[in-house]
Amino acid sequence: MKAGSEVSADPACTEGLLPEAARGGPVSHALSRVARLHRIAAGKLLKGAGLYPGQEHLMMHLWDSGAVRQSDLIRAMELDPSTVTKMLQRLEQTGHVRRRPDPDDRRAVLVEATDDSCALLADVRSAWATLEEHTLVGLAPAERTEFARLLAKVEENLCQETADCIDQA
Repeated sequence: MKAGSEVSADPACTEGLLPEAARGGPVSHALSRVARLHRIAAGKLLKGAGLYPGQEHLMMHLWDSGAVRQSDLIRAMELDPSTVTKMLQRLEQTGHVRRRPDPDDRRAVLVEATDDSCALLADVRSAWATLEEHTLVGLAPAERTEFARLLAKVEENLCQETADCIDQA
């Protein structure tokens, strides 16, 4: 072990430790660590609602969009089709989504949130509100606003870099 590379008790919380290969991108390294921890925290909160991480994004899309073709949902989710199909199978088994043939194109499948998913909507709202507070605890309102502004700018930069701007006009 090299000098200065002491091991933290929790490898997920390695504040101040920067791997040598990441020294050219300390902000990117910090952002990846924060995103990972945020996903873990979200997963813990969503587990109480019976959801796996990522399923809430799929449900949010369905709640906002109504019935959509499965192929369009896969594109919107920006995930591998097999991943979305597995998510849909699980959500269908729990009664939160329904799939049916598209009446305009019998080869296509429509996916929609069920009426039973309304209770899930309240759980997801609560989980995201709790996650927001845990994430931003200790930040003043002005800092929260500035942080959101800066994140939007970073997102715009990455969106332009990857030419992957589905949600942006």
